[in-house]
Amino acid sequence: MSEMLLKEMEDVSLSQPKEEEKGRGRSFLLVDENETLQVKDEGHFLQMLGCSAGQGVKVLSIFGNTGDGKSHTLNHVLFDGDEVFITSPSPTSCTIGVWAAYDPHLGLVVLDTEGLLGASTQQNQRMRLLLKVLAVSDVAVYRTRAERLHNDLFQFLGSASAAYLKHFTPQLRALSSRCGLDVPLSNLGPAVVVFQETSRTQLLGHEGAASADILLQKRFHDLGQSTEAFSSVQYVGTQTVTPPTDYTQLRTLIRQQVKSTASRAPRQPAIVFSALQALSDRFCGEISDDRLSLCSFFPDEYFTCPSVCLSCSIRCKNGMNHQKDRVPHVADGLCQYAHQYNNKVLICKRCYEGGREVIVVPKTSASSDNPWFGLAKYAWSGYVLECPHCGIIYRSRQYWLGNQDPESSVVRPEVKHVWQGSEVFQTDHQNAAQRVLDGVSYVVQSVSEYSSGPTKAVTTWLTDQVAPSYWRPNSEVTECHGCRRPFEETERKHHCRACGEGFCQACSTRCMPVPERGWGSGPVRVCDACHRQGGPPHATPAQTEPRTLVARRVTEVAQSTLDMVSTAVDYPLCFVKGVARPDYWVPDHEILQCHQCTKAFTSSAPKHHCRACGQGVCGGCSTRRRTVPSRGWDHPVRVCDSCATHLDAQ
Repeated sequence: MSEMLLKEMEDVSLSQPKEEEKGRGRSFLLVDENETLQVKDEGHFLQMLGCSAGQGVKVLSIFGNTGDGKSHTLNHVLFDGDEVFITSPSPTSCTIGVWAAYDPHLGLVVLDTEGLLGASTQQNQRMRLLLKVLAVSDVAVYRTRAERLHNDLFQFLGSASAAYLKHFTPQLRALSSRCGLDVPLSNLGPAVVVFQETSRTQLLGHEGAASADILLQKRFHDLGQSTEAFSSVQYVGTQTVTPPTDYTQLRTLIRQQVKSTASRAPRQPAIVFSALQALSDRFCGEISDDRLSLCSFFPDEYFTCPSVCLSCSIRCKNGMNHQKDRVPHVADGLCQYAHQYNNKVLICKRCYEGGREVIVVPKTSASSDNPWFGLAKYAWSGYVLECPHCGIIYRSRQYWLGNQDPESSVVRPEVKHVWQGSEVFQTDHQNAAQRVLDGVSYVVQSVSEYSSGPTKAVTTWLTDQVAPSYWRPNSEVTECHGCRRPFEETERKHHCRACGEGFCQACSTRCMPVPERGWGSGPVRVCDACHRQGGPPHATPAQTEPRTLVARRVTEVAQSTLDMVSTAVDYPLCFVKGVARPDYWVPDHEILQCHQCTKAFTSSAPKHHCRACGQGVCGGCSTRRRTVPSRGWDHPVRVCDSCATHLDAQ
């Protein structure tokens, strides 16, 4: 008998936790405190809710201060007291982010939000998140446990209504159009229920002179707040002298709103997810505290583009992330000119008078000119202004006398706003110097590529013709006579003036007079071995300079002179290259590796500049040539593979 009693007691103890845990786990984190959706797609959303794709649902959300019992209210109004949403006796918030659960009896997706006075460190993101939740809701409950309705309640709902109409309505309208929803715009806002619980004071409208709903609207009006975005605003109050709280009226009103189709019809859960995802994608990103308005719960800075004009510091007035729709930045008011941004543009006057705004920029040559002929015309007639619709409208030196200023004749100047990342005003189309250098480099490269073989062969033959008789011919010198290392194809061979053998640079670094061979006027190049021995082996001093050395000495003087001229020209040419390069090109000293393949540059791997992006790339990553009109290159020029692909896609 005692064993049976102990077994029954054990069964009871095991069943109690199960009863207490009934309902736990049915809610899940939908959006975290960083405004990040925690469900991957519509299928995952349906799986977490536990409902079918064809089920028509409505959305109920709850708002209020921390510690006012929002989660507790949802559990008792909709889930018969089951702890679907976690509650805590602590005065601090136990709900972080937005949690969701599904009530199958009412076909209701329930969203539990973090308290307005929560401990979140990202207050701005949290407030914007609350408005997103409000925007996808059919019924919104504002829960307050206070003896009087405080002004914060009215300011929160009034600010939410204004922000909803101004920022969220266009997004929801576009979503309704994409999903094929025939829903009037005025009915997109949720029905709001203000639920107040008091312990000592009377409820709103208890005197009977006016209904509670009318008194609520009067309070909104007195505080200068509007509820235009909401389909209705209703009041429910309960006085709790001794617990538990009576939720009967609130439960009845919520059921009426959920079943009513006068303003909002049930929709598929996938549409709810799509709406929340669209708002999350559009209104996201960090919010700077130093630019926020303090007069509203939801200032415009929550929902507008954070970009600021670099020249005049005016904020862009477009919605957040508008560039995803390829909508450019726009700001009210005129900008101010800044020399560092050169933000004055020239607009074709004829096109402007015809209703089009076409920006023209000074260029070295017109798009129809041949590259070399265009440079010649630039030297003679100056820069050109070319409109894509009107053709060439101006040349700076078109006439010998009387050239007019373009701003007084063919173009209209205007100062534009400058936005971060914009390269419109930094673009330099005056690239005549670089085009000349490109042409010269191309000619030199072509000559060197096609003539390097014959030139080397001729040079070798000529050297052998003027060489002394004791020199080994170049054709027989295949390796260094000192270190026995084979010569590379482009490596220079040096003859020792004493023994006449061929050596590499490292094995023939010494100089000394060699009168035995007729080199008596001064030190000449010898190999290290002859330098140690003091001269060539088995040779007697020559009395006169051999006639065979005259040609060789003349050749060496000529070659030394050419080497000195080449060295003298090399530095100025590099200097000119640095000056001539356009402003958007990355300087050579900053280019350490290829921008495409990240391969490090060496002395044998030349750097090439992409004419589109200005980055330094290797030859293998810049094999294609394209026109880049936006940079002033109207004829095919070298571009990197990435820019070539981008230009082909345009």
